Amino acid sequence: MDTARLYGLINEKYSGQFNLFKNLLQEYNKMYNLTAVCDDEGIFYKHFLDSIAGEEFFGKGANVAEIGSGGGFPSIPLKIIRGDLKFTLIESTGKKCNFLNVVSDKLGFKDVTVKNIRAEDGARNLSLREKFDVSCARAVASLNTLCEYCLPYVKTGGKFIAYKGDCDEEIKAASNAIKILGGKIEDIVRYELENCGKRTLVIIKKVSATPKVYPRGNGKERKQPL
Repeated sequence: MDTARLYGLINEKYSGQFNLFKNLLQEYNKMYNLTAVCDDEGIFYKHFLDSIAGEEFFGKGANVAEIGSGGGFPSIPLKIIRGDLKFTLIESTGKKCNFLNVVSDKLGFKDVTVKNIRAEDGARNLSLREKFDVSCARAVASLNTLCEYCLPYVKTGGKFIAYKGDCDEEIKAASNAIKILGGKIEDIVRYELENCGKRTLVIIKKVSATPKVYPRGNGKERKQPL
């Protein structure tokens, strides 16, 4: 991972857009409680740098569904540096959707759609189910739960990219869910970023269609993970 290049993208090439996003995040966080990490340094390392660490795994022009967008990580930093990417942001909390729409408007984004919908409901919507080249999520739930939320959005041949911390046990625990939901681990990328500790990108390829019964809904994805 070329961390020097990533630093340069934030500090130099796209510094204006990242600074605008940072200011909006800090302003709206006072009202909406978007993130517990809201100091300048924390935002730079733990949100911006970590979000763009996986950019090389998003194919050119990919149509991406982000599940549980929250404050817009990794989607907004990725969109800043990769204008070719198309994003549909799935977020169940209305005030967070309002924030994401404000950010998208202020940054002049094209091809960013925000949907105020629960992940499991969106995954059963035929206009969204298995329509995306990539789905991604960061700091939302355990990996086995995330797979049930995210893999149904991905078309066969696409991929789900999970942004995680040090998660070897989670990966082992998710093996059954990954298989049931039509996935196969393609790569596990471990890295460390200053002030972030150990990080992991779990890249799961969609090798077959997800059975129609998933996601199960009614909170079973979290309470009774596969």
